[in-house]
Amino acid sequence: MKKIIFICMIATMFFACKSASSTTASTEAPTLSTKLDKSTQVALKGNWVLTNVSYPGSEYIKVNSFDLADSKCFIGSTWSFISNNNKGSMALTAPSCTSFSSPIVWSINNQGMFILKILDAGVKAKKVRDGYLLKVAGITESSFQLVDNINVGGQVKDVTYQFQRAN
Repeated sequence: MKKIIFICMIATMFFACKSASSTTASTEAPTLSTKLDKSTQVALKGNWVLTNVSYPGSEYIKVNSFDLADSKCFIGSTWSFISNNNKGSMALTAPSCTSFSSPIVWSINNQGMFILKILDAGVKAKKVRDGYLLKVAGITESSFQLVDNINVGGQVKDVTYQFQRAN
């Protein structure tokens, strides 16, 4: 799944707005493996809190994460990963942001890519055509990162989501 990035200029601030797309028309993109990395999935089993979102230029750039909210609204969000059925949930609870919660379907392939689908209530994952692809990094017993790429003015920048175990 390839994401499309839009850059908007409002006053003197730049906003990187992300939207998911079901197009995969690039001939240069490597094939996404469907083989799962079960041991890494088991390592992420449990409850997590997203403790930080970082990226270069954050004082000028606002990132709309997962087509839901400003990336800073994800700080303090809670995530649950169930490894045996690749289901879970996430909830945004930041006081200055709109609350949001949703079931998710996720997996990690043998290329180290985290595949995420955010589901609407009552909708099965196979009916959801859009999803997100992030790189998994820095996995320990108590923390890990998900790294996304955004295009800002023709340059690719990493957005790092830092998770800490809640258990």
